[in-house]
Amino acid sequence: MPRLEVAADEFRLDDRPLRIISGGLHYFRIHPEQWADRLRKARLMGLNTVETYVPWNLHSPRPGEFRLDGGLDLCRFLDLAAAEGLHVLLRPGPYICAEWDGGGLPSWLLAEEGIELRSRDPRYLKAVDDYLGALLPAVLPHLSTRGGPVIAVQLENEYGAYGDDSGYLKDLAELLHRHGVDVPLFTCDQPADLERGGLDGVLRTVNLGSRVDAGLAALRTQQPSGPLMCSEFWIGWFDRWGSIHATRSAADAAADLDRLLAAGASVNIYMFHGGTNFGFTNGANDKGTYRPTVTSYDYDAPLDEAGDPGPKYAAFREVIARYAPVPEEPIPGPAPKLSPAVAELTSCASLLDQCERLGGAVLADRPQTMEQLGQSFGFVLYETTLPEAGPAVLRIAEVHDRAQVFVDGQPVGVLERENHEHSLAFHVPRSGAQLAVLVENQGRVNYGQAMHDRKGLLGEVTVNARTQQGWHSRPLPLDDPDRLSFTAFDPASPPVGPAFHRGHLDIEQPADGWIALDGWTKGQVWINGFALGRYWSRGPQTTLYVPAPVLRAGRNEITVLELHSSTTRTVELRSTPGLGPVED
Repeated sequence: MPRLEVAADEFRLDDRPLRIISGGLHYFRIHPEQWADRLRKARLMGLNTVETYVPWNLHSPRPGEFRLDGGLDLCRFLDLAAAEGLHVLLRPGPYICAEWDGGGLPSWLLAEEGIELRSRDPRYLKAVDDYLGALLPAVLPHLSTRGGPVIAVQLENEYGAYGDDSGYLKDLAELLHRHGVDVPLFTCDQPADLERGGLDGVLRTVNLGSRVDAGLAALRTQQPSGPLMCSEFWIGWFDRWGSIHATRSAADAAADLDRLLAAGASVNIYMFHGGTNFGFTNGANDKGTYRPTVTSYDYDAPLDEAGDPGPKYAAFREVIARYAPVPEEPIPGPAPKLSPAVAELTSCASLLDQCERLGGAVLADRPQTMEQLGQSFGFVLYETTLPEAGPAVLRIAEVHDRAQVFVDGQPVGVLERENHEHSLAFHVPRSGAQLAVLVENQGRVNYGQAMHDRKGLLGEVTVNARTQQGWHSRPLPLDDPDRLSFTAFDPASPPVGPAFHRGHLDIEQPADGWIALDGWTKGQVWINGFALGRYWSRGPQTTLYVPAPVLRAGRNEITVLELHSSTTRTVELRSTPGLGPVED
């Protein structure tokens, strides 16, 4: 049985030298019917390996549950990789970063007060043990030692940027081995963190996007022998709301790829194909200011968000051909795209009026966090009664992440964590008026010490300096908008506040496309029940990717949750994306 050997200065497989030339390809960011296409294009670019994280939070949405079905059928993905002749680098976490909600750690961990993530906290390690105990029995048959494609497994992910407890890393290694992993383990860190994030006896690898020689030298300083490897060669970047679309020239990225390969290093290109943060799955960063990541994870990668080769595909293929065999087949062309079309959204449903259809409320003295409510994604609606009429100042210790405030159903303001906002003044029209606060989870922090990122209204809430008690906290995961009752839109009486809008569009032949929401403000989109992700007029992206398998020949249902208001009743399907400007 082949086992990857970590030799003095190279990898060996089946007693033959192996240069790992890999690309990042996250199955959970790609529609499962498109996995085979993306893997084939990885091989055609000259890759011999693909890398994927495993998102613990999707596979285990609640304690004691574990899923490996549909878009989470990791075993099928591994089989498809093997069918293409590709090796796999598997990165099961437990923490993955990846600009993914909470770095892949399940939100229910945060229901434990005082829990220390990524540590030897017994509660955390017990949860990790349970996770690996559910995941690995299905994965073990896919290890190379048992005839499968998985040649190595990552121990932790950039741990040196978070902590320096080698005992924690040793605990993880023991768990992986106890659960049957018998292929080599590796860690990855940025150059300055290599010492803190590594474990003796486990292969260290480096992450970088430039300064290749310095990065490899730092790796060699920490690891005098063994193969050189860059586990994340950043050839693009991710976008955040309110910024620009990040890009990197193909020539610049290809030159650094050439430097890596000329140095004899193995490499994993991050990303080969970025994909999409469908639904509510994007993460966020917080280095003093909270910054949520956008829906698109295009990453300016060799394959764009729709899986079409871009400028980096040919440039990288040319570089790889200098160091390894590249298939003689031609570069794949772009897939068919939708013809432009406009859909009118003719019916609507008020979120506030129909909130009881979307989730049951919990009564408590204080607002309950999402995690206390057993909820991972979406919104929480907080409701309470205001005892007095007249001027009022609402103060909230922490809003995580964006709160729309209503009095008797009328909007009175918005508080945004991103802008460090905590208070709002308004007029209460009557004694007994209803205060409602709709809080959106815009993505849990996925990097750094701010990862203990509980969602909702946190801490004390006061009205006119008095603690407000008696709160109904209603989880709104929005996993099934079909629970709503839609009525025909009446232009003489449009909905006030957050509302769902629905319409239909006939399509002759399904194909990849993008939905544009010009004139809409902020919200979510579903097509045929598939959650495409968030839109926001703040940009940079102005369209959402629509995978061809989501569509069907004939009638297609489009549902838009608009949190504020729109200047139109239509959305447009397009054949090209709008990812935003690349400079201010």
